[in-house]
Amino acid sequence: MNLEDHLGDIIRKAATMNSVPAAQAASAAGLTENELAALEETGHCAKKINFAGLAKAVGLNAAKLEAIAAGWQPVKADLSIWREIRVITTRDEDMLVNCYLIWDEVTRDTALFDTGVDAKPILDIIATEDLTLRHVFITHSHYDHVEALPKIREAFPKVRLHSGSKNAPVDQRNKTAEIVHLGGLRVTHRETPGHAEDGVTYIVGNWQEDAPHVAVVGDAIFAGSMGRGNPSWELARQKVREQILTLPAETLLCPGHGPLTTVAQEKEHNPFF
Repeated sequence: MNLEDHLGDIIRKAATMNSVPAAQAASAAGLTENELAALEETGHCAKKINFAGLAKAVGLNAAKLEAIAAGWQPVKADLSIWREIRVITTRDEDMLVNCYLIWDEVTRDTALFDTGVDAKPILDIIATEDLTLRHVFITHSHYDHVEALPKIREAFPKVRLHSGSKNAPVDQRNKTAEIVHLGGLRVTHRETPGHAEDGVTYIVGNWQEDAPHVAVVGDAIFAGSMGRGNPSWELARQKVREQILTLPAETLLCPGHGPLTTVAQEKEHNPFF
């Protein structure tokens, strides 16, 4: 799976985050404004880029940015370590969105993290694996992450919803220090607003054979990038640093778009951090 954000997306986000005019960014990169615009649109540039100058101008790490340009990708996760986790990717026109099914292999009690835009592949896995859907955890309420929720609730009317939205019914709102049990697994949460006002990261732990924690991060962070700071770029970046990158290095990060990654890989390779 390709990175959610190509080189140009990352540069454009960083310039927006730091309010850097296009002329200033282009000059720092050794490009014309038209060349920079083409790079931001396509992710490619035939001309040599001054990564040190550009990264300094837009507030990124130069070495990490250059590695993205050279084709860096996170190491593909071996999901057999966790055994009962499935990544489901659905499409909305040109956009791919991830959601995740996780279950306890003994009880078959199951949780869905976000819904994507199509319920069918989710319901198919639940039926094939003979699972019981107990919980739906929403990382944030942007439409591509909740579009299939009505059909999920129609199929499982007793499923319990969990959300960081202040507009959600009281019984669906995440509670401070709450631990949700999924068979032997435990689900906790950390608030990660910035990309979305109701942004939440859910952490699944207590796996068999001491497998690392799994953190479903929504659009707070992507492999090699981060989500747009819709309410606040500063808050979005701060919450990733404080609530996600402080997790153990081996923690598996499951983003709303793009490939899976780990805390260690993002610390080493993400140019925003």
